[in-house]
Formats: sequence, structure tokens, C-alpha cells
Amino acid sequence: MEVLKEKVEEEEAAEREDAAERAERGEKMMRLMEVRKEETTMTQEMLRDLERKLSEIEVSIPEKPSTFTKDTIDISKLPLSYKSNTPKEEHLLQVADNFSRQYSLLCPDRVPLFLHPLNECEVPKFVSTTIRPTLMPYPELYNWDTCAQFVSDFLAMLPLPDPLKPPSYLYSSTTVLKHQKGNCFDFSTLLCSMLIGAGYDAYCVNGYGSQDLCHMDLTREVCPLTVKPKETVQEEEKAPPKKYAIKPPRDLSSRFEQEQEMKRQEEIKAAEEKRWRQEEERLMEVDSAKTDPLHGLRVHSWVLVLSGKREVPESFFIDPFTARSYSTQDDNFLGIESLWNHKNYWINMQDCWNCCKDLIFDLGDPVMWEYLLLGTDKPLLSPAEEEDNGANDDDDVENLGKEDEDKSFDMPNSWVEQIEISPEVFETRCPNGKKVIQYKKAKLEKWAPYLNNNGLVCRLTTYEDLECTKTLEIKEWYQNREDMLELKHINKTTGLNIDYFKPGHPQALRVHSYTSMQPEMDRVMEFYEKARVDGLIKREETPKTMTEYYQGRPDFLSYRHINFGPRVKKLVLNSAESNPRPVVKIIERFFRNPAKPADEDVAERVFLILDERIQLRYHCREDHITASKREFLRRTEVDSKGNKIIMTPDMCISFEVEPMEHTKKLLYQYEAMMKLKNEEKLSRHQAWESELEVLEILKLREEEEEAHVLTTSIYDTKRNEKSKEYREAMERVMHEEHLRQVEAQLDYLAPFLAQLPPGEKLTRWQAVRLKDECLSDFKQRLINKANLIQARFEKETQELQKQQQWYQENQVTLTPEDEDLYLSYCSQAMFRIRILEQRLNRHKELAPLKYLALEEKLYKDPRLVELLKVFV
Repeated sequence: MEVLKEKVEEEEAAEREDAAERAERGEKMMRLMEVRKEETTMTQEMLRDLERKLSEIEVSIPEKPSTFTKDTIDISKLPLSYKSNTPKEEHLLQVADNFSRQYSLLCPDRVPLFLHPLNECEVPKFVSTTIRPTLMPYPELYNWDTCAQFVSDFLAMLPLPDPLKPPSYLYSSTTVLKHQKGNCFDFSTLLCSMLIGAGYDAYCVNGYGSQDLCHMDLTREVCPLTVKPKETVQEEEKAPPKKYAIKPPRDLSSRFEQEQEMKRQEEIKAAEEKRWRQEEERLMEVDSAKTDPLHGLRVHSWVLVLSGKREVPESFFIDPFTARSYSTQDDNFLGIESLWNHKNYWINMQDCWNCCKDLIFDLGDPVMWEYLLLGTDKPLLSPAEEEDNGANDDDDVENLGKEDEDKSFDMPNSWVEQIEISPEVFETRCPNGKKVIQYKKAKLEKWAPYLNNNGLVCRLTTYEDLECTKTLEIKEWYQNREDMLELKHINKTTGLNIDYFKPGHPQALRVHSYTSMQPEMDRVMEFYEKARVDGLIKREETPKTMTEYYQGRPDFLSYRHINFGPRVKKLVLNSAESNPRPVVKIIERFFRNPAKPADEDVAERVFLILDERIQLRYHCREDHITASKREFLRRTEVDSKGNKIIMTPDMCISFEVEPMEHTKKLLYQYEAMMKLKNEEKLSRHQAWESELEVLEILKLREEEEEAHVLTTSIYDTKRNEKSKEYREAMERVMHEEHLRQVEAQLDYLAPFLAQLPPGEKLTRWQAVRLKDECLSDFKQRLINKANLIQARFEKETQELQKQQQWYQENQVTLTPEDEDLYLSYCSQAMFRIRILEQRLNRHKELAPLKYLALEEKLYKDPRLVELLKVFV
């Protein structure tokens, strides 16, 4: 008792001390408030300024998100399966209710099961029957990633009405596709239906996710398009050193200066890393301050894909909102209550204290996963457990099997109609053709093809800060462009623009990098060399130089560098032809030509135009360490008599590794110099043509950017106007031809009815006479036709016999030309006779059938049928 009294006294003393501290803090706060009131006494001018500033502030009221309720759905056109349940479905609902009651009794601390929500017609439907496995007729929707991307792009996300509970309504996938919006359960149901139809072992999951996952918040995630793939560095095999190789020149740079430069670079790098680290820490502090009060309680639905089918090596999750795949160990997935497919329903009996990291997805284990229906295709036990249980009596096993057969219940067929996506809807993808996704320091915009006049389908904007106010770069993807433009990369910091083209551009452009579209500025053009005759791969241009790279040329040219001098006149856009830039220097390099000796195969050629010099460097032989060189001086001098000197020995300076006699001759040097002069003229002309081509490409690119014409496939009949007009013209011609054929059908009784008085009713005797006359006339026509064919046959045969008789009489005196003519005639005559014989035989076979067919038509003719009934 004494100990208890002491404790009570200590507690009372502590309470008195706390009360005194609270009173003291209250007095201090009152004094501070009084001081602040005195300091913040505002004048009328200050009040007016404050009122003016407040009036300038614009408060944007956020729009209320579009709702998707049963009131917005027209249920009058829905089929009967949406509005009622079959007896088998009613039986399944009773089984599910019984299962739910047992589960609530055995697990009172667990939340109620998500078993049979209402559909759009307010009819309870079991969740497994809402899944309708469907294989889409599009090859793009055969893999899981493209299916998930389609669902993510096609539907607009709606939050759950209550973030702590599953929805009370679960609509069919056809309704969700029609309205293009839904919650996470609608997303998962549609995606699971498509994946199961494509052959994946997919399941819808009812569980708990992070706040970012449930709200589709990607502002903390890095955009996948900004992640650069890791480049694999291939180590080049070093050639073994030669025994008599030249030693590299000695490095005379200061090691102290190099070390100081390295230290300075490391300090700059460390300061940059420190700044980034501080920024990350600040962001983490801000994020930690924004802790989610509902962490671990937010309900979310996603898709589970188990390994096994479609060569899936490892099980993984798919978030249908973002179409991103996650490992089953990811921290965004905090727990699982249940999962289901189109065949069964499973409840997770494992503890999720460590999120989903420790869960085992062996659905055949009833200890870890409690199933609803016995008819499951998952193995209930592992082989080892089956061997342990094999010691049971045979009678017990048989009885147990009979009980299971009696209690088994197959899942009813899905009540949802076949999921269909029209080509127009599949092409549109995004709701209203546009979708915007905000990532960390990036914004991704998507459009449907042909929605924008310039063919823009995707734009990625990268920012420097998290507030997305300073733009770093912009990437734009295009489709169906006539100029084959595929990607445009704009760097806002450096002002560099890079255009990427698909094969098929008129100028075979592949990449165009530039800062300005004005000529004679810094730019790089890359080409598809196989589409060009000259084999040009790349062209680099600066205000004073132009460099070109070649491949696969017959003259083995690989490189050309041109130096330009200052232009005399002022530059105009198309002045390269009238006032080209003066060429100062041209450097050309060549690949090795195996058909020539190395000492005669030029490796580099330099034209110094102002100095009137030409320098040559030849390829080096494999067994040599130096290469031959030669330099020509193009001086125009005169001798003492005033004659022009064409060539002198001092006009050619050469270094030859292995001197030869013919190269020292003056004639050989003169011919080589004259050939080089012609080559110089050709190189200068090609440089001028390259300038013109650059101007032509720039002009073409400006016209393409202004027009941005889009191409349409010949199979796209709705957008292809020419194809549409051609199809309509063909349909009109076919319709007119059909009308002409109908009008052209002659009445076989018309000639005979014309002999009777007009308006007179036919008698039985007249009908019989009409029939007999018509048949006799048709019979006579058949006989005439047979006689005509027979007459032509006999005529061809007689002429052939006459020609053969003539040949027998004049065979000796005939020339080869006459014999050829005779043989040609015989061949043609035999062909005509054979055709006539076939026609005559066919006519004899078909004539009786035609006669009987006409007789049957006459008996069935509506004008004669009543009068000829007696004779039938």
C-alpha cells in the first residue's frame, strides 16, 4: 500500500508540474500575440494595397472529374445476359454467398470478399464470369506489353468512389470500351481478358497499393523514354606489335599540369554530385513530410501473370493504369486479398506483413490459397505430398473421389459479349485522340495518327527542375509523313535540332543536325548510302568548311574536305550558283585499291589552289614503315626567249621508298601533273555541286515543313480519297452494266406475241401454237448453227487438202522461205479445224439440253402456265 501511495503522489506532482508549464507557455503566447498586434497595425493605404493584390490573384477551380455511372449507360440495347442471370449463375451466386459466410465466420478480422458486384444493369454477377477471354485480330495485341499499353492508352482513369473499399459496380469490358473510362478493376478485367485470350496465365488481383499506384501518379517515376540503353563497349583486338615498329613520340606534356587538371575536374564533379545529392535529400524530406495517412489501406486492382505459359520465365505484376511491369517483390504492392480468372476464385491465406515479397503464388496449395470451386486446373498437391498420401486405403480414395465429383461445379460461361475493337477505334487509341502523362521532370503527350495535320503522334518534353518550368529538350515522333520524317529532337539549351528520317526521302536523308536553316551554317547531314549513286554517307558543313564521307565508290574515294575563302559579294539564299564561295583547299582521301601497287595507289590528295600546289601521299606497303610522297608546283614561267615553260624538274618534288626509273622521267611527271589538273577541276566542280545540293535540301526541307503532307495507305479506303473515288466509280460502272444486262435480256415470246392482236387475251389453242412455234424456231436455229459449223469445218479441210496437194507437186522447187510459210499455214489450219471440230461436238451435246430447258421455261412461263397445265 505504501508503494502505491508513493506512486500516486509522484503522479500528482508530475501533473502539477505539467499544469504549471502549460500556464507559463500560455502567458508567453499571449504576450507574443499582443506584440504582434501592435506591430501589425495596418493603415488604410496598406489595406487598399492588400485588397488590390488579392483581387489580382486568380484562383482556378479544378474541374470535377467525369463520372462513369449506370445513369450514363443506355441499357436498353444491352443483350439479355446483361439483364438477368441463368439458373447456373444463380446457383454460383448461392455458392459464393455460402462461401462468404463461412469465410467471415472463420476469418472475422478480414475484410468482406469481392465476389459478385453489380453490373451496369444492377444485376449481381460473379467476378470470374465478367472476364471474357478474347484474342484480338491485331498482331500488335498478341504480347502482354502491347496489350497493357493499349489498355493504358485507350481508357481514361477514374478513381474508386471509396479508396478503402472495392467498387460496388463492375461493368462489362464492352461497356468500358464503349465509354473509354473506368476504375482499376475495369482496367484489370479488360487487360486480363485480352491476356488470357492471347494465351497467358493471367489473373485479376484485389489488393492494396501505394498512393502513387492508386492515383496513377508518375511524377516520382522516370519516363522510360528518357532512360538511355546501356551501350556495350566492344573491345577491339589489338594487333600484335611488329618487331621493327616505330616507337611512339615521347610525351613532353607536364604530368603536374595533368594531375592538377584531373583534380580540378574531380572537384567540379564532386561539387555537382554534392548538389544533386542535396537536391535528392531535400526532395526525400519533402516526400517524407507528405506521408500517406491511408498507407496500406488503399484498395487497388492489378494483373498477375504466372510463369509457364507463353514462355514466361518468372511471375510478375502489371499495373493496368501505367502498363508497367513490376516484380512480385516491388514495394508498391502492399498486400493481396484475393485473385481470380475466368475459371476460379482464390483467397490469399498468407500474411502480408512484408508486402507481397514473401507470397508464394502456388495456387494449387490450399493452405496458402483457399479456392472457391473444386473444378480447378491447378494441381492440389505436389508430387512428394501425393507419394506421402499414397498409403491411404483404395476404398477411401474412391469414396473421396466420388464426393469431389458430386461437389464439383464448373464456372458458367461469361455473360459478357464478345470483345470487339474496330480498326478505327484501335487506331484512335487515346480518349478523344490525346493523352498526357506527367513524369518526373518530363511530360509525355500522345496523339492518334492523322489527328494532327503535321503527323505528330508523340511528344516528350524534358525539364530541368521538378516544377517543369525550364525546358531542356523536346522530342517529337511523327508518322505517315510524306517526307519520311520520323523523329525531331530539339535541344533548348544549345539550340541544336536533329531530324531523323526513315528510308524513302527524296534526297536519301537519314539524319539532319542543324542550329539554323540558313545556308552556310553549322550542320551535319547523314544519308542512306545505298540509296545514293555517289555513295555519300555524311556531310559536315561550317561557315568556312565542308567535309564529306563516302563509301562503296568505284574510285575508292572515302573523304573530301573543302576549305572556302571569303565571298566577294554578299550572300543571297540561292547565290551559290551565281556567286559560289571561292575554294581555297581540297583534301581527298582514298581507300586502298588492291588492283594497283601501293606505290601508285594514292592515299591522300591535297589541292592548294591559292598556292598552286598539289600534294600526293601514297599508301604504305605492308612491309614498309614509310610511304611515298610527291608534290607538284603549277608555276607559269617563261624562259629567256619568252616561251612558256610547261614542265621542269624542279616543279615535281618527290620522295619514293623504292625509286623507279620511269617515275624520274619528265614526261611521266608532266602527264601526272596534267591528270591532276583535270582532277582538280573535277573536284572543284563537285564541291560546287555539293553546295547546290545543300541549298536544294534546305529549300526542300522548308517546303516540307510548311506543307507537311501526310501519306495514306492504299488499303485505308476511308482516308485515301483517290482509292475512294476509284472504288465509287467502279461500283457505278458495275451498276450501270448490271442495268444494261437486265435490259438486254430478250423476251423469247416477244416475236410471237407481236403477231397477235394487242390487248387480246390468250386462248389455250393460241398458247399451244405459241409454244410449238417457239420450239420449232429454236430447233431450226440450233440446226442452222450446226450446219454453219459443219460448213466451216468442211471448207477448212478442203483448203488444207488443196494446200497439201500443191506442196506435193512443187516440193522440189520450193525455197526454205516457202517451206516455212507452208508449215506455218498447216499449223494454223490444223488448229482451226481442231477448234471447229470441238465446237461441233459440243453443240451436238448441248443442243438437246438447250431444247429441253426452253421447253421447261415455256411450261413455267407465267403467261402460259395456266393454259398449258393440261398438257403437262
